Order: sequence, then C-alpha cells, then structure tokens
Amino acid sequence: MHDLAAALSTALALVTAFDPLMLDIVRLSVLVSGAAVLIAAVIGLPLGAVLALTAFPGRGVLVVLLNAFMGLPPVVVGLAVYLLLSRAGPLGEMGLLFTPTAMVMAQTVLVLPIVAALSRQVVADLWEEYGEQLRSLGASRPNVVMTLLWDGRFSLLTAVLAGFGRASAEVGAVMIVGGNISGVTRTMTTAIALETSKGDLPLALGLGLILIGLVTAVNAAVFLVGQAARRRMG
Repeated sequence: MHDLAAALSTALALVTAFDPLMLDIVRLSVLVSGAAVLIAAVIGLPLGAVLALTAFPGRGVLVVLLNAFMGLPPVVVGLAVYLLLSRAGPLGEMGLLFTPTAMVMAQTVLVLPIVAALSRQVVADLWEEYGEQLRSLGASRPNVVMTLLWDGRFSLLTAVLAGFGRASAEVGAVMIVGGNISGVTRTMTTAIALETSKGDLPLALGLGLILIGLVTAVNAAVFLVGQAARRRMG
C-alpha cells in the first residue's frame, strides 16, 4: 500500500509539473486520435446521410455490415493495416508502417463505422420528420443531405465525440501498426501498457490519470451537446 501511495504521489507530481516526456506522449495521442476522427467525420457523415436517404440494391446488407463494424476488434484492424503497410503489402513501398500515419489509418478504420452508423440513424430520423416538407420544396438530393446534416449537427457532434472517445482509449491497433516507439509512436495507451509491464507505475499512473480526465471531458461534452440538442428540439 505504501508503494502504491508513493507511486501515485509521484504520478501526481509528474502531471502537475508538466513532465516533458508525458506531454509529448499526450500531444501525440491527441493529434493521432484527432486526425483519425476528423477523417472519419469527413467520410462518415455524408456516407451515413447517403445510406439514410438513398435506396439501392444491397443497401440493407451495407447497413448491417456498418452496424457490425462498430464493434470491430482493434487487434484485427491493426493486423489488417499492418498487412496493408508491410513490405509485402500493396502499400509497403510508402514506408508508413511504424509511423503516426499508420496509427491514424488504423484509428480511422475503427472510428469510421461508428460515425457513419450513428449519422445514418440521425439523418434517417430527420428525414422521416421533414422529408415531406423538403420534397414539397423541390430540394435537390445534395441540398437535402446538407440541410439534414446541419439540422442534426448537435446529434452528429455527439457521434463524432463518441468516435474520439473510442480512438483515444484504443491500444491494440496502434500498438501493432505503431510499434510503440519512444518519441515517435508512443501514445498514452501504449505507454501505460509498456510502463506497467516494466513496473514503472508513476508514469503509467500519471498517463492513466490524464487519459481518464480526457475521456471524462469527452463524455461530459457528449452529455452537454445532447442536452443542447434536446433543448433545441423541445
């Protein structure tokens, strides 16, 4: 118990002193997860809207797959991206393996189904409510998509924040494709796993505290955005 208390005390000291090593790890984690979520939002939001508004052969299968992919195992995604970027893979010549770019790719694959599936549901609900009015106004399909995405922006922001929460807490995929290289690809989750295995509890606890704070802040933002959306609709 004494050792744990000492480790926690040291961890708090590292956090409050803004330890440079810890700050570098946190900065890389936020940048990687932020980039992945941004890419996933740019692709997933319009994809979800198109799936909600367009009928085509195989649409039902695609929706089912999209919902299923929300629970993709991170290690499987990491393995797939690893094979894609390895020397024997189709993108091996680009030399992206064990770089932050590879980590962004892996996290994007994990987050994209979440953003697309949730945005599809949001847009489908809005279309059911406002579809007749938009049809009577003669709105084109691109205008309908943009209108519904804007009208559902609070709910869609919740979906994006949920994706960020998933990305920032992920460890398996980024460990595989990033290699957990100090100063290059070491994120909060991979550093916690490594430092715990080494017995360096202060750094692991410090990063854990920051990660918990980050995830809590994201969830608080999701709650506040949801509250704002409900007030607006009410």
